[in-house]
Amino acid sequence: MTAYGYIRVSSTDQNEDRQLIAMKEKGIETGRLFADRQSGKDFDRPQYQKMLGLLKAGDLLYILSIDRLGRNYEEIQRQWQVLTKDIGVDICVIDMPLLDTRNGKDLLGTFIADLVLQILSFVAQNEREAIRRRQAQGIAAARARGVHLGRPALPVPECFPDIIAQWETGRLLISEALHLCAMSKSTFYRRCREYRLGQPRREKRRKGR
Repeated sequence: MTAYGYIRVSSTDQNEDRQLIAMKEKGIETGRLFADRQSGKDFDRPQYQKMLGLLKAGDLLYILSIDRLGRNYEEIQRQWQVLTKDIGVDICVIDMPLLDTRNGKDLLGTFIADLVLQILSFVAQNEREAIRRRQAQGIAAARARGVHLGRPALPVPECFPDIIAQWETGRLLISEALHLCAMSKSTFYRRCREYRLGQPRREKRRKGR
């Protein structure tokens, strides 16, 4: 029996220290510890897939909590089946002792473990969906306050009206106009429309930032 550990953190701001400490306490060697910095929406993760290729029947896999395995209800159920049934690996969820397939291999123990797994994986997916809703609400609120999201707008050159006039009268080719404005074609056309409507896009100057 070989013991492995799996760690997952999101690609943004999570810290893996707590998971690393838990794995160290279980005596997991560095070479048998796999970590992905990626969303838990699916299992298309390089380190997880690499680990799958090494696992054999009778091995033991540690994860700190079920949401570190994933956050998609159906995918968690499917991967649990792959690990425990197809490969024959035991799994220990450190934060949830009831989810330790080494214990309670009788009918009642299996039933309890399956029930707990379904509840926790459902909760993990709900949390993922709640995070997405909060992000969407935050973006909507920011836009309502007039906060610009995305890349900062390119400045319009002071001679932009003259460039437009020369381009419209054929004295400048479109490629020359784009070069002078340092804009893409789509941006140039959009700025032209704004100019013609008398509503040129105003650049916001951020002071002290």
